Amino acid sequence: MTKPQRQQRISELLEREIISTAAQIVTRLQAEGIAATQATVTRDLQDLGTVKVRDLHGSRRIVIASTPAVSSAPVDHLRRMMGEWVGSVDNSGNLVVVRTPPGCAHVVASALDRSAIEGVLGSIAGDDTILVIADEARGGKALAQEFRQLAGLTEVSGSKKGK
Repeated sequence: MTKPQRQQRISELLEREIISTAAQIVTRLQAEGIAATQATVTRDLQDLGTVKVRDLHGSRRIVIASTPAVSSAPVDHLRRMMGEWVGSVDNSGNLVVVRTPPGCAHVVASALDRSAIEGVLGSIAGDDTILVIADEARGGKALAQEFRQLAGLTEVSGSKKGK
């Protein structure tokens, strides 16, 4: 198993379970047939940007700092980023294309990824374009409409509402 694959698996464990130590992660990985030392897992946790927090039930747990449970007002942040940088939003099927000025797509995509909007399977950012993939239940049309609202765009792609 490669380092990125192991780190992805650790991320999945942290999202799904209450885990408070690297040793617990080592045990869970071993149960899945993945060999990793506690030192390796500790480095992985640092690479992933994890922090220890108390959850809503008072349990201490390790979380990835960019997850919605720890970041501040992610939808508000997304609204600011989209309002400032998004020029147009279009869709086809379950695909949504978001256009930004050159060099700005990664900023909006990062805010989108951290916002954990329901129905988003993932996004890919280029220089001035973001491809967002909606799940089948949500669909691209509904997701594109939400993005337009967040960006302050009218239904006609590429035109801003008057402020």
